[in-house]
Amino acid sequence: MKSLEKALSGYKGKAAEALRRARVSVGDNIRITKGNQIYEGTLFPRSEYADDRHIVIKLRNGYNVGIQWSNGTVIEFMSKGEKPQFTSPPRPEERPKLPRVSIMSTGGTIASRVDYRTGAVQPALTAEDLYCFVPEISDIARIDAKILCSEFSENIGPNHWRDMAQATATELKNGAEGVVFSHGTDTMGYTAAALSFALRNLSSPVVLVGAQRSSDRPSSDAAPNLIAATAIAARASFAEVVVAMHEASSDEYVTIHRGTRVRKCHTSARDAFRTMDPEPLGRFDLRNLHLEVFAETFQSRDPSKSVEVVADFEEKVALLKFHPNFNPAVIDWYQEKEYRGLVLEGTGLGHVGRACFEPLKRALGSGLLVGMTSQCIWGAVDMNVYETGRDLLAMGIISLGDMIPETAYVKMMWVLGQTTDLAKAREMMMTNVTGEASQRRLLQS
Repeated sequence: MKSLEKALSGYKGKAAEALRRARVSVGDNIRITKGNQIYEGTLFPRSEYADDRHIVIKLRNGYNVGIQWSNGTVIEFMSKGEKPQFTSPPRPEERPKLPRVSIMSTGGTIASRVDYRTGAVQPALTAEDLYCFVPEISDIARIDAKILCSEFSENIGPNHWRDMAQATATELKNGAEGVVFSHGTDTMGYTAAALSFALRNLSSPVVLVGAQRSSDRPSSDAAPNLIAATAIAARASFAEVVVAMHEASSDEYVTIHRGTRVRKCHTSARDAFRTMDPEPLGRFDLRNLHLEVFAETFQSRDPSKSVEVVADFEEKVALLKFHPNFNPAVIDWYQEKEYRGLVLEGTGLGHVGRACFEPLKRALGSGLLVGMTSQCIWGAVDMNVYETGRDLLAMGIISLGDMIPETAYVKMMWVLGQTTDLAKAREMMMTNVTGEASQRRLLQS
């Protein structure tokens, strides 16, 4: 039975029964006659979540067509064919004088293709596949391709961050001149922030790259993004954790965003990522393969440095977005569950409703570290302007300036992973560690 299911991948019900009676399998060349219409082509697999009435074939002109089965539909076997499968092209030839770059795959759309079992996009390509499908990068660097995991980014968390940080250090110590991680875009900003804090004394660039369109689609941005990321890792004068993604919908530039200042701002557009104040670190011109750095200050590439991994993250930290009708009992719940830190995503300059004041006092009194960010896209928290902000400051809530909420959340996890001393943790949260805030030091008055 299982062999029949595999032969008719995704088909079920009446359509599957009709195909079995005709003794055909996915990949066979068949003829379907329905009334006065005759269709000839290759039987294609279907999503197992689709209906049980349609049969999909690839016509000789290259188009796919779905034919609804009904009584009187005739299916005929014409010739045996090959089942559709994914095959990597050969690995490009290495150039020994080029710098060595390590590409490590964690999954995501850049490393994905259509899964005919579900009709969805699944993480299926490996780092090696990416290398083979984008042979242009062999003109930029010698590539070591590895797989760390194969996950969509919603499944990536602190354990993955630790593994990625350790893998980065290993690759750099083994001679890599830059590291690239393929990563899903949805939580790429969190991972970029985590690696920015976890990798101290970096000697070379660490580039996170993704795609908004999967690698098997004609409109995919995977190849140009990967080309840019590889060039940045191999050539950039800085040694920081960055995100490299399309600057616009066209294939002209890839923007280089600092790992602690970047946010995904669109669900599906190629230019989904933006640097949240100030300007991006730089950009890569895909037309002439030129790298331009905008930032006046950055951590410079230095092969003599030895990277240090500081990748302990406290997982009992929460990110709370305030909103009208917010239930302040949520704050008490986190205290009861012995959480160690809360990052508030407040309104405007850093406010929450007065109903939250007493639960916040209890949380602070029990030793929770509490910081304030803004849910506004642009600008900084300034809690000295209005009475609400001043009252929150007086309680002991930390004003986190223009730190974006996602970065503040990851930073608090990292800070509380380094110390159990609340005063020390407050000081670390208010200190600009790796460009996460515009100010040199986040001071409160």
